[in-house]
Amino acid sequence: MMGAWYWIGVCAGLGAAAGVLLVGLAGATRAALITAIVLGFAAGAGIGYAIDIKWPGGWGDVVAGLVGGLAGALGAAQVVSGALRRGGTRGGTALLVALCAVVVAALAFVPVVGYLEVLLLPALAARLRKRAPERYAGLRTLAKD
Repeated sequence: MMGAWYWIGVCAGLGAAAGVLLVGLAGATRAALITAIVLGFAAGAGIGYAIDIKWPGGWGDVVAGLVGGLAGALGAAQVVSGALRRGGTRGGTALLVALCAVVVAALAFVPVVGYLEVLLLPALAARLRKRAPERYAGLRTLAKD
């Protein structure tokens, strides 16, 4: 029998997977990303509440689901917007991110990994944001005002 710590980690990982999936399906427009982040937040809470009904964990499940949904959505938003900005198609990006969300959900059931997902997804986004190239001026540098 697993303790409450396990189910809290599962809620965090499944919330992160829900956030990743929703952002992947939303696209890269600012309004769609904000909507997906809010829905990821809500989906994480719903997952936490559903797991809390069946297994022990109390409010920790709900809070972990909330935080996981937010972390997954914020982490995936950087990846999705970068992929679409650099020429990726909406359908292809959505499919690949959905597959990643399935992997994140599966890994949530490995003890402690759900907690790590909540920490690593936003860290990945911060790293990608830092490594993003500056906008290239191209031929605009030759234009005379």
